[in-house]
Amino acid sequence: MSLTTDASRTAPRAGKSRTASATSPAGGSEKPPPRRGTRARRERIFQWLFLVPAVAYMALFFGYPVVKNLVMSFQDYTTATFFTGEAPWVGLANYAAVLSSSLFSTSLLNTALFTLGSILGQFGIGLALAVFFQRKFPLNGILRSLLLLPWLLPLIVSSAVWRWILDKDSGALNRFLGDLGIIHTGVPWLTSTSLALIAVVGVNIWIGIPFNLTILYGGLQEIPDELYEAGSLDGATGWTAFRHITWPMLRPVVSVVLVLGVVYTLKVLDIILGLTNGGPANSTQTIATQSYDLSFHEFKFGEGAALGNALVVISLVFAVLYLRASRRAVDE
Repeated sequence: MSLTTDASRTAPRAGKSRTASATSPAGGSEKPPPRRGTRARRERIFQWLFLVPAVAYMALFFGYPVVKNLVMSFQDYTTATFFTGEAPWVGLANYAAVLSSSLFSTSLLNTALFTLGSILGQFGIGLALAVFFQRKFPLNGILRSLLLLPWLLPLIVSSAVWRWILDKDSGALNRFLGDLGIIHTGVPWLTSTSLALIAVVGVNIWIGIPFNLTILYGGLQEIPDELYEAGSLDGATGWTAFRHITWPMLRPVVSVVLVLGVVYTLKVLDIILGLTNGGPANSTQTIATQSYDLSFHEFKFGEGAALGNALVVISLVFAVLYLRASRRAVDE
């Protein structure tokens, strides 16, 4: 009898608690939790907000100069423009002027020779050193660190040092060769029209070796040792292992190194200006130095911009063609 009475008393209270929990103190229902779509949208907005500073920086310091240079190449932009603000639109006249000049063919040939010689030397020596340092021997890390010094020095400092080394009368190189009895008179490394470009290419090779060494050495470290062990069981050692194991596995890294190397070499300016300033007799004049001379020596900013844009197009065409060719070779 008492149990029945207690159950009847507690039942209404349980019903009331359920009703109270289902309703808010104000008599309304609780708010549903936020939907997954709203949360994902908020996260996406925050992600874009984090990218805003980088995008603004790229647009301000990279995008604007590129667009301004492109517009300038279609204008008669001179020193008077800085005072008057007027730059008449001339269309393709600047491009016609620089591409039809007699100096453009010389600059184009020198640019091709300078780029080809530099890339072959930098990549060949860099790859040989990367393979050499892949072996373990004492002072390996210290020697690799010392080889990075040419890459860390400012280019104008390197050109000043090399200009002293290659000097005809008191240069260290001529002294060294004279002491060995190889030469008897000073060699005009930087003042001869037949030797100046070779000397400039040699200096640029010296500067670019650390970059190739670093990237290629990193690529070699990613090749599994098991491949070499399996190849050695089949007799693939030495050159055979390099040809059938190292080179195929290193090909993606090689593509990156060559494309970046060509792009960097095409726009080299500091070294040439510091060593020869485009001379003697325009024997080391490249498209980059000619664009610099037109803009800051002759103050023909429109023609200089047009020549700079031509150099950008050459770089892009090479990059696209090489990447397509390398991708096709990998697919085959």
